[in-house]
Amino acid sequence: MKKILNKLFTGSLLACMVLVSSCAGDYLDTAPTDSTGASDAVGTTANAMKALNGIAKIMTTQQYYFGQGFAGENNIMAHYENYPSENYLYNMYASGWSPIHNQEFHTRTNSIYDAYAWYYYYTIIGNANTILTNIDNAEGLQTEKDFVKASALTFRAYAFEKLVHYYCWRWQDSNNGASQGLVLRIDESTGGQGYATLAETYAQIYKDLDEAIALYNQSGMDRDAAQVWMPNVNVAHAVYARAAITKQDYTKALSEAKLARQNYPLMSNAEYQSGFCNPTSEWIFGCFGGSQENNWYWSYGTQFACNGYYASANNTGAGAIGRELINRIPDNDARKALFLTEDKFPGYDFNDGSAMDLTYGILGLGKGEEADLLWEDAAEYCQRMAVSGLAAPYQSGYMYLGGQLKFYVFDTPGVSYLPFIRSSEMVLIEAEANYFLNNEPDAQAALIELNATSGRNPEYTCTKIGEALWNEIMDYRELELWGEGFAWSDYKRWNRSVVRKGFADGGNAHISIAKTIPADGANKWTWDVPLNETDYNDELNLAGK
Repeated sequence: MKKILNKLFTGSLLACMVLVSSCAGDYLDTAPTDSTGASDAVGTTANAMKALNGIAKIMTTQQYYFGQGFAGENNIMAHYENYPSENYLYNMYASGWSPIHNQEFHTRTNSIYDAYAWYYYYTIIGNANTILTNIDNAEGLQTEKDFVKASALTFRAYAFEKLVHYYCWRWQDSNNGASQGLVLRIDESTGGQGYATLAETYAQIYKDLDEAIALYNQSGMDRDAAQVWMPNVNVAHAVYARAAITKQDYTKALSEAKLARQNYPLMSNAEYQSGFCNPTSEWIFGCFGGSQENNWYWSYGTQFACNGYYASANNTGAGAIGRELINRIPDNDARKALFLTEDKFPGYDFNDGSAMDLTYGILGLGKGEEADLLWEDAAEYCQRMAVSGLAAPYQSGYMYLGGQLKFYVFDTPGVSYLPFIRSSEMVLIEAEANYFLNNEPDAQAALIELNATSGRNPEYTCTKIGEALWNEIMDYRELELWGEGFAWSDYKRWNRSVVRKGFADGGNAHISIAKTIPADGANKWTWDVPLNETDYNDELNLAGK
């Protein structure tokens, strides 16, 4: 691993990756830059665009050193966000993954689980820095150089913003930003470098995004409409909104979220229920997905789509939503239709073991006729909700209480696009920012826009105030973005404990993860900087955060 991190900081990791072009058909039809060198790889604006596409490719590439499943955002979403959250349950494997669910690896600095996010996001940063170092000398139009530079800055800011979630304290714990931030690698230098403060880290993220937005506007260019995996000015505004809401800079979060979702209208119910495997009107940023780019068993959809290989043929399920959360959502909500909840199967007892297993929550794995009938009803519901043109969900696999019908794949074993940023998230940032700016009417209006105006629940109204309104904002953020890789970071910045209950206590968590993880525990919910980084970089101060 030390050699890998050495390579990261002794030159651009463009030399370790395959550059790809902007067209899906020849996505991998170029040589790695080892054969040419970084300056040649960014020697023209055409090549620089391919280098940007290469960064996008990193976000879905399996990093073999770390093992199966460590494939960019796939792993971040699953292991850093979904598993340790309150309301994403993966009961079949819960006992084996309980150290990740229960935040027991945060101080194990020699673990691949502690190291991966650091390695992955600094890989993106290293590639972006190579582009930024060389683009001004590239052959091509100045407008193209401006767009490339803006995109590289956006990628770098995206990576820094994500690293803050995992390796830094909450802003409210930071003494106004005086606590430990990140190693701010913003050029191709390779020597030792100390930590910036958290305030300096946010200042760099803001600076990158301010410059990126100015360059996007100056270039007059945009990505092709289908290139959801490439940054544009909306992505820059969205990353800005994320950084600001986490820094509790609510005025900036509000203004940036509004700008981010311009021209990305909220999707219809039909789009919402179309499997989250192809971009819709509100996907601001996501990953490329195509059969020619099949990531096989390392893709998100293989394990976490309701018609992916493991869920449909291997009996593992595909994740379930927390029982208490989903039961607080009205039954007529279009999003609730995507989960196997009790309201859909009236007349069955979900608490005595007659219709459902009470260890894992498997529907129809109980005692006798009632269990058989429930299995048939659940299977019929899954078939009724199946997305036209895609393989049916679960098929021979188990169905779980709260089991999801949100994520699908369109090719085996797990091929799909994945959303990273949607305009719904921006509406929710507006709601949260307005709440903390003491503008409750606009916070209510944002929830009404998301829930009623969109059609997700046409009957939705919101007159709640105070703590009840805040709980409503949190509930609908968890529902809307469930499974998309936000839940742990949200609870961290909200300073909110994770409380999972087992079946005996009215929840649906496996006993191995049915516990409370206090907000003030688990190293302030912060991963320690990996040992291989502190071994390599002798200027890091390990005295504290």
